[in-house]
Amino acid sequence: MPVNILMPALSPTMEKGNLSKWLKKEGDQVKAGDVIAEIETDKATMEVEAVDEGTLGKIVVAEGTQDVPVNQVIAVLLEEGEDASAIKAAPSAPAPKAEAKQETKAALSFETPAARAPQDEVEKKRPRPEGASPGPASGRPGDRLAPVSKDDGAKTNGKGGRVFASPLARRLAKEFGIDVSRVQGSGPHGRVVARDVEQAKAGGALRAPAAAPAGAPPGIQAPSDEQIRALFEEGSYEFVPHDGMRKTIAKRLVESKLMIPHYYLTVDVELDALFAARHEINAAASMGEDGKPRFRVSVNDLLIKALALALIKIPDANVSWTEAGMLKHKHADVGVAVAIPGGLITPIIRHAEEKSMSAIATEMKDFIARARTRKLKPHEYQGGSSALSNLGMYGIREFSAVINPPHATILAVGAGEERAVARKGKIEAATVMTATLSADHRAVDGALGAELLDAFRHFVEKPISMLA
Repeated sequence: MPVNILMPALSPTMEKGNLSKWLKKEGDQVKAGDVIAEIETDKATMEVEAVDEGTLGKIVVAEGTQDVPVNQVIAVLLEEGEDASAIKAAPSAPAPKAEAKQETKAALSFETPAARAPQDEVEKKRPRPEGASPGPASGRPGDRLAPVSKDDGAKTNGKGGRVFASPLARRLAKEFGIDVSRVQGSGPHGRVVARDVEQAKAGGALRAPAAAPAGAPPGIQAPSDEQIRALFEEGSYEFVPHDGMRKTIAKRLVESKLMIPHYYLTVDVELDALFAARHEINAAASMGEDGKPRFRVSVNDLLIKALALALIKIPDANVSWTEAGMLKHKHADVGVAVAIPGGLITPIIRHAEEKSMSAIATEMKDFIARARTRKLKPHEYQGGSSALSNLGMYGIREFSAVINPPHATILAVGAGEERAVARKGKIEAATVMTATLSADHRAVDGALGAELLDAFRHFVEKPISMLA
């Protein structure tokens, strides 16, 4: 019997992914372990291996398709002796949530409003057996209806009600910058279909803006997409839809600032001794076969080590908050913010307190290279106990970073610069860096955060203590 190949869950939080590329074509022989496709998640591009052998009988989801739900059928594998006629008998995959159902490109590319309207009217007039579920409001694949459930893609209208819209209508509303909850639906039971969104774009009436959802802070109501776009002249901007990474970053940072009670501690740290230690470490590096040093330690690598040792020295700050209790970590797994095209990612140096400077430098170099091509694996950027964000290379003097759960802290460091410092009554010049700790007050109290920051300063200003 044909075997369905499903969109895999490549991380615990993955709900959908983009099918970047097929590495096999229909008719190709596939062995278990063969890489058959590349899947792009919100943070990385990963290879998908076949778990069975046979012939790739049908590619169901074309490469380049975005937002394919986990467990949706993406291809069908034929076993030995089967031909394409057996595909019809292939077992169906678990139905994906209607929220994530995908519209076909044909529905977006080739159908016009004029062509769709007659189908809409025919469907509305079509008799249905008593008790049958409402059919689609039009003959378009994107307007198929799924059984209504809590995951049916419905949006609340701010008053406890639910606004149901077809997948194609939601897609068009997003492209046009229209809040679908404000569109008057003409489909069965008031469901919003594509023609309703098109009419709204053409100047049709919209419902009044929705009230703030239950539980939102009083007075908080973000302007809708169309309200923002109305402030700018048509044609004066380019509309760039958010990709999966930008959506994930936005969602997680909003949740972090709303749910985590941040507080901030700032300290100035002298770097001259650290610079001298870095010079000695790099000078002692052995040469490779190419005649170049096998590694080169950066200031950031030394700061990673200093933060890791500070977390071990102040173990009560090396924690993650859960509602049931505190997770006290036995090792310092330090995330490091890395800027990549379209966003950022935080690869994690595991057991950083135990690693040599050369090991940290080598690992970070590899992480940065693979992060920028989205080749990191989920376990390489998920988890961790704290993080370091360094904007010093951009000339930033100081800043405050947003905590990335499950971390309880994040350390933001700026540029080292010459400043006047007082020593024994004399004014001298020193290279000074400003570091700001953002901490989760539920997990790390103010005095504890101060101890962690003081320990970090100690290791930076006395780097020999890191190498002992």
